[in-house]
Amino acid sequence: MVEVGVVIVAGGSGQRMKSGLPKQFLPLYGEATVLEVTLRRFMQALPGSEIVVVLPVSEIARWEGICRSRELIGTHRICSGGATRFDSVRNGIESLGECRLIVVHDGVRPLASDDLIRRCVAAASVAGAAIPVVRPVDSFREVDGDRNRIVDRERLRAVQTPQVFDAKLLRKAYGSDYRPEFTDDASVAEAAGAAITLCEGERMNIKITTPEDMAVARLFMMKFAGDGVDDICGGTFDARRL
Repeated sequence: MVEVGVVIVAGGSGQRMKSGLPKQFLPLYGEATVLEVTLRRFMQALPGSEIVVVLPVSEIARWEGICRSRELIGTHRICSGGATRFDSVRNGIESLGECRLIVVHDGVRPLASDDLIRRCVAAASVAGAAIPVVRPVDSFREVDGDRNRIVDRERLRAVQTPQVFDAKLLRKAYGSDYRPEFTDDASVAEAAGAAITLCEGERMNIKITTPEDMAVARLFMMKFAGDGVDDICGGTFDARRL
Protein backbone atom coordinates (compact mmCIF):
# COMPACT_ATOMS: atom_id res chain seq x y z
CA MET A 1 0.00 0.00 0.00
CA VAL A 2 1.35 3.42 -0.94
CA GLU A 3 1.17 6.30 1.52
CA VAL A 4 -0.46 8.82 -0.85
CA GLY A 5 -2.76 8.51 -3.83
CA VAL A 6 -3.29 11.55 -6.07
CA VAL A 7 -6.33 12.28 -8.23
CA ILE A 8 -5.73 15.05 -10.78
CA VAL A 9 -9.05 16.15 -12.26
CA ALA A 10 -8.72 17.51 -15.79
CA GLY A 11 -12.20 17.50 -17.25
CA GLY A 12 -12.45 21.11 -18.38
CA SER A 13 -13.18 22.46 -21.84
CA GLY A 14 -11.94 25.52 -23.70
CA GLN A 15 -15.18 27.50 -23.61
CA ARG A 16 -14.20 30.27 -21.19
CA MET A 17 -10.66 30.12 -22.52
CA LYS A 18 -12.11 30.94 -25.96
CA SER A 19 -9.99 28.18 -27.44
CA GLY A 20 -10.85 25.19 -29.55
CA LEU A 21 -8.43 23.20 -27.40
CA PRO A 22 -9.34 22.22 -23.82
CA LYS A 23 -7.36 24.44 -21.43
CA GLN A 24 -5.47 21.57 -19.81
CA PHE A 25 -3.77 20.87 -23.15
CA LEU A 26 -2.71 24.43 -23.91
CA PRO A 27 1.06 25.07 -23.81
CA LEU A 28 2.17 26.73 -20.60
CA TYR A 29 5.94 26.41 -20.54
CA GLY A 30 7.79 25.70 -23.75
CA GLU A 31 6.26 22.47 -25.05
CA ALA A 32 4.83 21.53 -21.65
CA THR A 33 1.05 21.77 -21.41
CA VAL A 34 -0.83 22.98 -18.35
CA LEU A 35 -1.68 19.41 -17.37
CA GLU A 36 1.89 18.19 -17.86
CA VAL A 37 3.24 20.89 -15.55
CA THR A 38 0.64 19.96 -12.93
CA LEU A 39 1.46 16.25 -13.21
CA ARG A 40 5.21 16.77 -13.02
CA ARG A 41 4.80 18.99 -9.96
CA PHE A 42 3.13 16.14 -8.06
CA MET A 43 5.69 13.64 -9.32
CA GLN A 44 8.37 15.85 -7.82
CA ALA A 45 6.58 16.84 -4.60
CA LEU A 46 5.31 13.36 -3.72
CA PRO A 47 7.74 10.80 -5.16
CA GLY A 48 6.45 7.27 -4.87
CA SER A 49 2.81 8.32 -4.81
CA GLU A 50 0.23 6.73 -7.10
CA ILE A 51 -1.25 9.28 -9.52
CA VAL A 52 -4.48 9.03 -11.52
CA VAL A 53 -5.37 11.63 -14.14
CA VAL A 54 -9.10 11.95 -14.84
CA LEU A 55 -10.06 13.07 -18.35
CA PRO A 56 -13.13 13.24 -20.57
CA VAL A 57 -13.38 10.04 -22.62
CA SER A 58 -13.05 12.10 -25.80
CA GLU A 59 -9.68 13.53 -24.69
CA ILE A 60 -7.90 10.41 -23.46
CA ALA A 61 -6.30 9.64 -26.84
CA ARG A 62 -5.02 13.22 -27.09
CA TRP A 63 -3.41 12.98 -23.66
CA GLU A 64 -1.89 9.58 -24.42
CA GLY A 65 -0.28 11.11 -27.50
CA ILE A 66 1.15 13.96 -25.42
CA CYS A 67 2.46 11.45 -22.88
CA ARG A 68 4.27 9.47 -25.58
CA SER A 69 5.96 12.58 -26.93
CA ARG A 70 6.86 13.94 -23.47
CA GLU A 71 8.14 10.69 -21.90
CA LEU A 72 5.29 10.48 -19.39
CA ILE A 73 4.15 6.93 -20.18
CA GLY A 74 4.12 4.83 -17.02
CA THR A 75 4.21 7.77 -14.62
CA HIS A 76 0.48 7.66 -13.88
CA ARG A 77 -2.82 6.00 -14.69
CA ILE A 78 -5.66 7.48 -16.72
CA CYS A 79 -9.37 7.11 -16.10
CA SER A 80 -12.45 8.62 -17.69
CA GLY A 81 -14.46 11.35 -16.01
CA GLY A 82 -18.18 11.69 -15.50
CA ALA A 83 -21.02 14.12 -16.05
CA THR A 84 -19.99 16.30 -13.08
CA ARG A 85 -16.81 17.01 -11.16
CA PHE A 86 -18.26 14.89 -8.36
CA ASP A 87 -18.55 11.92 -10.72
CA SER A 88 -15.06 12.50 -12.10
CA VAL A 89 -13.45 12.59 -8.65
CA ARG A 90 -15.36 9.47 -7.64
CA ASN A 91 -14.08 7.67 -10.74
CA GLY A 92 -10.55 8.78 -9.91
CA ILE A 93 -10.82 7.56 -6.33
CA GLU A 94 -12.12 4.19 -7.51
CA SER A 95 -9.13 3.91 -9.86
CA LEU A 96 -6.63 4.31 -7.02
CA GLY A 97 -5.19 1.35 -5.23
CA GLU A 98 -4.95 1.10 -1.44
CA CYS A 99 -3.43 4.20 0.18
CA ARG A 100 -3.57 6.03 3.50
CA LEU A 101 -4.22 9.54 2.15
CA ILE A 102 -5.90 10.81 -1.01
CA VAL A 103 -5.01 14.11 -2.63
CA VAL A 104 -7.45 15.71 -5.08
CA HIS A 105 -6.16 18.54 -7.28
CA ASP A 106 -7.44 20.59 -10.20
CA GLY A 107 -5.48 19.77 -13.35
CA VAL A 108 -5.50 23.46 -14.29
CA ARG A 109 -3.76 24.60 -11.09
CA PRO A 110 -0.17 24.02 -12.29
CA LEU A 111 1.49 26.55 -9.98
CA ALA A 112 1.01 24.85 -6.61
CA SER A 113 4.42 24.64 -4.96
CA ASP A 114 6.06 21.53 -3.55
CA ASP A 115 5.85 23.15 -0.12
CA LEU A 116 2.10 23.74 -0.41
CA ILE A 117 1.45 20.15 -1.52
CA ARG A 118 3.53 18.68 1.28
CA ARG A 119 2.05 21.08 3.86
CA CYS A 120 -1.48 19.95 3.02
CA VAL A 121 -0.46 16.29 3.13
CA ALA A 122 1.23 16.76 6.51
CA ALA A 123 -1.85 18.50 7.94
CA ALA A 124 -4.24 15.82 6.66
CA SER A 125 -2.05 13.04 8.04
CA VAL A 126 -2.75 14.48 11.50
CA ALA A 127 -6.26 15.95 11.16
CA GLY A 128 -7.80 13.66 8.53
CA ALA A 129 -8.88 16.45 6.14
CA ALA A 130 -6.96 19.56 5.09
CA ILE A 131 -7.46 22.18 2.38
CA PRO A 132 -5.49 25.30 1.38
CA VAL A 133 -7.17 28.70 1.64
CA VAL A 134 -6.14 32.33 1.16
CA ARG A 135 -7.49 35.52 2.71
CA PRO A 136 -9.38 37.71 0.21
CA VAL A 137 -7.93 41.11 -0.60
CA ASP A 138 -11.02 42.51 -2.34
CA SER A 139 -14.14 43.82 -0.67
CA PHE A 140 -17.32 41.77 -1.07
CA ARG A 141 -21.01 42.55 -1.23
CA GLU A 142 -23.86 40.07 -0.92
CA VAL A 143 -26.62 40.55 -3.50
CA ASP A 144 -30.21 39.70 -2.60
CA GLY A 145 -32.59 40.61 -5.40
CA ASP A 146 -32.35 44.38 -5.92
CA ARG A 147 -30.61 44.92 -2.58
CA ASN A 148 -26.98 44.39 -1.58
CA ARG A 149 -24.92 44.59 1.58
CA ILE A 150 -21.27 44.57 2.57
CA VAL A 151 -19.77 41.25 3.71
CA ASP A 152 -17.06 41.07 6.37
CA ARG A 153 -14.13 39.73 4.37
CA GLU A 154 -12.26 38.78 7.55
CA ARG A 155 -14.70 35.89 7.85
CA LEU A 156 -14.11 34.70 4.27
CA ARG A 157 -11.46 32.47 2.72
CA ALA A 158 -10.91 31.53 -0.92
CA VAL A 159 -10.57 27.76 -1.26
CA GLN A 160 -7.91 26.09 -3.43
CA THR A 161 -6.59 22.61 -4.14
CA PRO A 162 -4.80 20.29 -3.38
CA GLN A 163 -7.34 19.00 -0.88
CA VAL A 164 -6.12 16.04 1.15
CA PHE A 165 -8.09 13.46 3.12
CA ASP A 166 -7.83 10.24 5.00
CA ALA A 167 -8.52 7.68 2.28
CA LYS A 168 -11.21 5.76 4.15
CA LEU A 169 -12.97 9.01 5.03
CA LEU A 170 -13.02 10.26 1.43
CA ARG A 171 -14.05 6.93 -0.07
CA LYS A 172 -16.98 6.79 2.34
CA ALA A 173 -17.95 10.40 1.57
CA TYR A 174 -17.97 9.77 -2.17
CA GLY A 175 -20.26 6.79 -1.63
CA SER A 176 -23.10 9.28 -1.23
CA ASP A 177 -25.32 10.66 -3.98
CA TYR A 178 -24.44 13.93 -5.70
CA ARG A 179 -25.90 17.14 -4.27
CA PRO A 180 -25.74 20.64 -5.86
CA GLU A 181 -23.92 22.06 -2.83
CA PHE A 182 -20.96 19.77 -3.49
CA THR A 183 -18.68 22.42 -4.99
CA ASP A 184 -15.42 20.77 -3.96
CA ASP A 185 -14.11 17.71 -2.16
CA ALA A 186 -14.18 19.40 1.24
CA SER A 187 -17.93 19.98 0.90
CA VAL A 188 -18.43 16.30 0.13
CA ALA A 189 -16.32 15.22 3.12
CA GLU A 190 -17.96 17.75 5.42
CA ALA A 191 -21.43 16.48 4.50
CA ALA A 192 -20.25 13.04 5.63
CA GLY A 193 -19.30 14.45 9.02
CA ALA A 194 -15.62 15.32 8.54
CA ALA A 195 -14.06 18.36 10.20
CA ILE A 196 -11.98 20.38 7.72
CA THR A 197 -8.59 21.81 8.71
CA LEU A 198 -7.51 24.97 6.87
CA CYS A 199 -3.92 25.37 5.66
CA GLU A 200 -2.30 28.52 4.34
CA GLY A 201 -2.63 28.54 0.56
CA GLU A 202 -0.67 30.46 -2.06
CA ARG A 203 -1.81 33.40 -4.17
CA MET A 204 0.25 32.05 -7.04
CA ASN A 205 -1.82 28.85 -6.98
CA ILE A 206 -4.40 30.14 -9.45
CA LYS A 207 -6.92 28.09 -11.38
CA ILE A 208 -6.50 28.70 -15.11
CA THR A 209 -9.94 29.40 -16.53
CA THR A 210 -9.66 32.46 -18.81
CA PRO A 211 -7.08 33.83 -21.27
CA GLU A 212 -6.12 36.37 -18.59
CA ASP A 213 -5.38 33.52 -16.16
CA MET A 214 -3.16 31.88 -18.75
CA ALA A 215 -1.23 35.10 -19.29
CA VAL A 216 -0.64 35.44 -15.55
CA ALA A 217 0.42 31.79 -15.22
CA ARG A 218 2.92 32.15 -18.04
CA LEU A 219 4.38 35.24 -16.40
CA PHE A 220 4.82 33.29 -13.17
CA MET A 221 6.57 30.50 -15.06
CA MET A 222 8.90 33.01 -16.72
CA LYS A 223 9.71 34.55 -13.34
CA PHE A 224 10.82 31.21 -11.95
CA ALA A 225 12.53 29.93 -15.10
CA GLY A 226 15.75 28.18 -14.12
CA ASP A 227 14.65 27.85 -10.48
CA GLY A 228 13.80 24.17 -10.73
CA VAL A 229 11.07 24.77 -13.29
CA ASP A 230 13.09 23.42 -16.21
CA ASP A 231 13.54 20.10 -14.43
CA ILE A 232 9.82 19.86 -13.71
CA CYS A 233 8.86 20.58 -17.29
CA GLY A 234 11.39 18.26 -18.87
CA GLY A 235 13.22 20.80 -20.94
CA THR A 236 14.85 24.18 -21.19
CA PHE A 237 12.61 27.21 -21.03
CA ASP A 238 12.37 29.34 -24.15
CA ALA A 239 10.27 32.49 -23.75
CA ARG A 240 9.84 32.66 -27.51
CA ARG A 241 7.64 29.56 -27.32
CA LEU A 242 5.01 31.35 -25.21
